[in-house]
Amino acid sequence: MSGDSEAGADLGARLRDGDLTAAPAVLNLVESRSPEARTQTEALLAALSPATLGAEASAHIVGVTGPPGVGKSSLLSRLVAEWRARERSVAVLAVDPSSRRSGGSLLGDRARIEADPRDGAIFIRSTAAGDRLGGLAPATRAAAGALAAAFDVVVIETVGVGQSETEVADVADTVAVVVQPGSGDVLQFLKAGIMEVPDVLVVTKADLGRVAMRALADLRSALRSLGARDTAVVAVSSVAPASGIGKLVDALDAHRGRLDIATRRLRSRRLHALADFATEHGQRGLRALGGRREAERWLGSQDPALDAGTLERALEHRARSAEPPGSGTI
Repeated sequence: MSGDSEAGADLGARLRDGDLTAAPAVLNLVESRSPEARTQTEALLAALSPATLGAEASAHIVGVTGPPGVGKSSLLSRLVAEWRARERSVAVLAVDPSSRRSGGSLLGDRARIEADPRDGAIFIRSTAAGDRLGGLAPATRAAAGALAAAFDVVVIETVGVGQSETEVADVADTVAVVVQPGSGDVLQFLKAGIMEVPDVLVVTKADLGRVAMRALADLRSALRSLGARDTAVVAVSSVAPASGIGKLVDALDAHRGRLDIATRRLRSRRLHALADFATEHGQRGLRALGGRREAERWLGSQDPALDAGTLERALEHRARSAEPPGSGTI
């Protein structure tokens, strides 16, 4: 094992041992774009693969998304407190839009999620989405998969502007979509097809009373029309005294309890590999694979124990092999 690979494997070993203090180093690693960091990240993911762990990582990976300004950060502050009251460790990856000028996170310079800074069982990091407004940063998938080996709950918070809802659904075990009463979100979600994404729907500002109850009724009606009656709809208020937070955690837990985690995580790893490959090589790389659908079909034939880094390298090898001689490399 090379020195670079060994560093990534060592970080993986720390997470396997439940060392939560490794989290900042893990995020610094997966966010780095250097060749050395990529090698280390691949070793990190391999050290935390189901083949190495003997099973899927035990954490509950929760996606939280919704329109800007809907109150996700206030809600997450309450959720983190509830999870800690239930003695669960929590990592939050808040994916923010990127600054066009600096490339960094627009919102990451201020603490939007309240938590006790002395509590070592809470880790919160803002990451920039890069050129994918509202979508997931490439590092988010690797970070979520790695931290799931050590934390009880890993949350991915995105600014929902369209594509992020479906992207977070490819990574998370359970997706909560947050809507605000009286905002027209229900109608917009129906138009965009987003109502098919959530595993749990959350109506914020339940303290508004009649307006919030109308939003609940509209959402339940929309779900019935889609044949998704089993999707939980929970009304919450983050204003003191907070309400509905315990019910929301129960609904998230209930959804995870119904999941085939192995199947869901396997699909997530394969989509992780394809997403990173597409980010690195673009449409030319996808064409070399025969298109996205053919790439997904081929990934479906691979060993289910393979980690995302190994699968991405396999995609690159396949794309290079498929390119005509003299066409250059992807």
